[in-house]
Amino acid sequence: MARRSVLAVLAAAQFLMVLDQSVMNVSISQLVEDFDTNVTTIQGVITLYSLTMAALMVTGGKLGDIFGRRRAFSIGLVIYAVGSGLTALSWSVPTLALGWSILEGVGAALVLPALVALTAGNFEGKARAAAYGVLGGVAGAGIAVGPILGGWVTTNLTWRLVFAGEVVIVIGILLCTRLLKEPPAERQPGGLDWVGSILSALGLSLVVFAVLQSSNWGWLQPRNSPITPLGFSLVPFMIAGGVLVLAGFRAWERHREERGLAPLVRFELLRVPTLRSSLGMFVAQNAILLGIFFTVPLYLQVVQGYDAFKTGVQMLPVSIAMLVTAMGASRLASRWSARTIVRAGLAMLLVATAVLIGTIDPEINTTSFAVAMAAIGIGMGLIVSQLGNVAQSAVGDADRSEAGGLQFTAQQFGAAVGTALIGAVLITGLISSFSSNISSDSRISADVSQQVGIRLEGQVSFVSADQVRTAADDAGIDQATTDALVENYADSQLKALKTALLAAGFIVLAAFFTTGSLPSRPTDSTPEAPGEAKASAPA
Repeated sequence: MARRSVLAVLAAAQFLMVLDQSVMNVSISQLVEDFDTNVTTIQGVITLYSLTMAALMVTGGKLGDIFGRRRAFSIGLVIYAVGSGLTALSWSVPTLALGWSILEGVGAALVLPALVALTAGNFEGKARAAAYGVLGGVAGAGIAVGPILGGWVTTNLTWRLVFAGEVVIVIGILLCTRLLKEPPAERQPGGLDWVGSILSALGLSLVVFAVLQSSNWGWLQPRNSPITPLGFSLVPFMIAGGVLVLAGFRAWERHREERGLAPLVRFELLRVPTLRSSLGMFVAQNAILLGIFFTVPLYLQVVQGYDAFKTGVQMLPVSIAMLVTAMGASRLASRWSARTIVRAGLAMLLVATAVLIGTIDPEINTTSFAVAMAAIGIGMGLIVSQLGNVAQSAVGDADRSEAGGLQFTAQQFGAAVGTALIGAVLITGLISSFSSNISSDSRISADVSQQVGIRLEGQVSFVSADQVRTAADDAGIDQATTDALVENYADSQLKALKTALLAAGFIVLAAFFTTGSLPSRPTDSTPEAPGEAKASAPA
């Protein structure tokens, strides 16, 4: 009974961390309207949330080592609740970003690594593997409930109520934290590595921000780039700068180790093949999932004109399938290896993405769409059922928080890059296709084509065909030309969406290369690799 109570507390926290991200994805159109902004801005807010967690997750895990995992868990929940309250009351995009992207992101960066370590500290053996399977399933439940709950509340009431409700849930969790057993932690010399924290956060931020801005600034050829070094867009230089900062971070960590001080990240952990492989899969998993969950609502809301609730209903198959599969697939680990199960999940995702691309038409085929969504859920469920236990089983007790920090850093970096990259591919594809369409359409005069080209040089957002028609009417363009513009834009929308999903498919293909070092035997028969025990020893 005590174990069930502990798992219920941890599962509630896991559910909370996932819920509002899926709520945000189905509420994009309403957020655009409420804050009088555009899709690209809301994409930035969503990306900033993932980026905040990715940048601070390792730091959050290390703070759990210093102050205690249960205390870090509780403090993180309090910060998260403050952010949720501010999000519910937000009156502008900056306050939305502060409450949701920053404060909730900081809170989650403390909660999630501690949650992983607390799970490992409160369960052992098969019970631990089952607990991670349940948490994976609960994450699927958050994704399942988020679209439908967020959609219904957004359509019939207001999305703000979801975040107000999160405050109540946090209070309930805080009242139960005394049930959690504090796992032992190694007190390491030197305290928190603040320099390493800043360098890692800055490096990750530069890379993700550059990818996010690529749709506005251009990847190489400059569009709206604030500066143009050597005649190129700022994007590749910013990415290179981020990589250099991360290289500096690696050198600083080596310097601290040489001085006998505890680094923010012990890079020797990355020499453990199983952990390294699982981290690569965590990046790919969230890049695929969040990229798809950003693209599909745009198709349903902007192209098909669905409201948030109907969008949630259409996305329900992926969520339910992911929940059921994740809950059940943890039992498969005693019969098949994690590598086999994860690869099966990737194969399912590849097929599902191809089917989904085929459903992107002016008139949605709801049956094919539902099948594609369910297949994505099954594929994701197979993957998430394995990775948490694989990552934690690769290290010793003293490294649980650090491994948890790396795990969630990989997840949120994948989410941030996935949303930013897929969003950038979407906008770039829209601009390229629309420009090509209007330049080759004899119904559109050279003068109008030039006017549209000038507009496309500015900041472009993914808007509905009706908004394009309204803009053309306001510009005094004749009806026949307006009809031609709208027709070409609608065609470009579909091509851009298919291109974005194709990019997600390429990420799935690339993910196969990260699975090589995942366990090749079922859980009950997998011996500990000699290198793992050594790498897991306290520094």
